Amino acid sequence: MKARIFDALRAALADRRAVALVTDLGSGLQTLVDLDGRQMGDVALEDEFLPQVLDAIRENRSGIVEFYEGRFFINVHPPANRLLIVGAVHLAQALAPAARLAGLDVTVIDPRAAFATPERFPDTVLVTDWPDEALAALRPDARTAVVALTHDPKFDDPALTAALSTDAFYVGVLGGRKNQAARLERLRGQGVSEAQLARIHGPVGLDIGAVTPAEIAISILADIILALRGAKWKA
Repeated sequence: MKARIFDALRAALADRRAVALVTDLGSGLQTLVDLDGRQMGDVALEDEFLPQVLDAIRENRSGIVEFYEGRFFINVHPPANRLLIVGAVHLAQALAPAARLAGLDVTVIDPRAAFATPERFPDTVLVTDWPDEALAALRPDARTAVVALTHDPKFDDPALTAALSTDAFYVGVLGGRKNQAARLERLRGQGVSEAQLARIHGPVGLDIGAVTPAEIAISILADIILALRGAKWKA
C-alpha cells in the first residue's frame, strides 16, 4: 500500500468514516473509496463497478468480486465500535476495561474533574465537558453506544436527550424502574418523542441478577453486545 493511500485510510478511520480499499488482483493497483464515492489511489474505478463497492461498505462486507474480466478484493475498513460512558463513577471503573477487552473504544465523560482522572481511569480517553456538549463534539454514530451512569438528572437527562438525537445503536441509563418512569416523564416534558424514548435501555443491562459493580458492568456490556450482534445471532 502506498504511503498516501495508507495516510488517507488512517485519516478516514480517525474521522470515523468507513472506507474500502479495492485491490485489482490482476495488476495490484489499489483505490481507496469512501461512502460518498470519493476515490484516491492508482486508478479510478469504473462507474458501473462503484455501486458494488459502496454496497460492500454499507454492509461491512469484505471479499473478492468479479467485474467483467477482472477480479478485485474489496477490503472494508469500518470505524471501531465505541462506548461513551457518561459518569466517571465506580461502576464506570469496572465497565471501561471490560468494554475495551470486548474491542470497544471507550471514552468517559464527566465535567467533575475530580472523578474523571487518569488514576481512576488508566488508558481511557477522558472528556470533562458537560455531557450534551461532549456528545455534540463526539457525534455518536451507528457504531456508538452511550451509557449514562451518574444517577443524577442534571447529567443523565442532557446526555440522553443528546444521544437520542443521534444514530447511536444503544442508549442506556442506570436506575431502577421507578426512577426510569420519572425520567421518561421529565424527557417527555422536554419534547423527547415516544419513538426516541422507546430506544432507551433502562434499567440498563441484561437482567442476570447482577449485584456488584463488576457484575452490573458485565450485564451492561452483554446488553450492548446483544444490541450490536443480536440480529445476526438470531438469524
